[in-house]
Amino acid sequence: MNAAVLHALGKTPRYEQFPDPAAGEGEVIVDVAAASLKPIDRQLALGSHYASPKNLPFVCGTDGVGRLEDGQRVFFGGARPPYGTMAERVVVPKAYVFPVPDGVNDETAAALPNPGVSAWLSLSFRANLKPGENVLILGATGVAGKLAIAMAKLLGAGRVIAAGRNQEALSTLHRFGADATVPLGTPAADLSQQFVRAAGPSGIQVVIDYVWGQPAEALLAALARREFAVVKSEIRFVQVGEGAGPVISLPAAVLRSTAVTILGTAGIPPRDVLVKALQEVMAHAAGGRLQVDTERVPLADIESAWGRAQSGRRIVIVP
Repeated sequence: MNAAVLHALGKTPRYEQFPDPAAGEGEVIVDVAAASLKPIDRQLALGSHYASPKNLPFVCGTDGVGRLEDGQRVFFGGARPPYGTMAERVVVPKAYVFPVPDGVNDETAAALPNPGVSAWLSLSFRANLKPGENVLILGATGVAGKLAIAMAKLLGAGRVIAAGRNQEALSTLHRFGADATVPLGTPAADLSQQFVRAAGPSGIQVVIDYVWGQPAEALLAALARREFAVVKSEIRFVQVGEGAGPVISLPAAVLRSTAVTILGTAGIPPRDVLVKALQEVMAHAAGGRLQVDTERVPLADIESAWGRAQSGRRIVIVP
């Protein structure tokens, strides 16, 4: 079969032949219709992710949409190494195969679940967002950030603040539900003040952070109190990505002066939680309440597409 084959970490995968997969106990073969090219796919191939492949060659791609032998259209993940989803066929566990609603096309079904389910779980499962609470999205101009804005509103958020570097994209985020925007390309001291102003008197209760680095430092500095005071509400800070840098400097006073809890996404949640989130995200997509911009690229063009900037849209690889 044809596939996007990685021969060395840090290199670009090549379009070439790879042995066909065979299903074992508890597995199924999926004929792939589409697989999105995501930041995690690049991180895995680069060798910078904790789950980067140890044995090569390796087929790239972590999830996708396709059809089972009986014709059922499904979203799937968890391919058995060395197989990945940027190929004509893939072998996956039966437990990680999920039906796709008729109202969602292949490109959307492939591109939406990774950023969409992550954003939904970050807001509802990790942050436990309650109706009326205020949310700040750090890194809101990317695919996941835009979805997080819309999802926060769907989950009943009161005020949603969107922060990002792309000024042009930032100016469009009101269409997704943003009540205020903060440009991240400003000096740290000014940025902290902008966070304070955007939050308003009711403050921020939930932060979804796709960038980390200097913007996270500026936000945490803005959250720190300068005097003893009664804490009115807890701030749940969910760390998702590291687009602005992998490390930060965190003064102890930030944690002592305010009730801020820093959480990670915590890997894969229990299956029932994951399935419920996927069903809710797909249902909102089928109803037109969630959308993602996609660019369809043939599998044969994987080498030219691999390093291309996506600018708020998802490249979807089609065999």
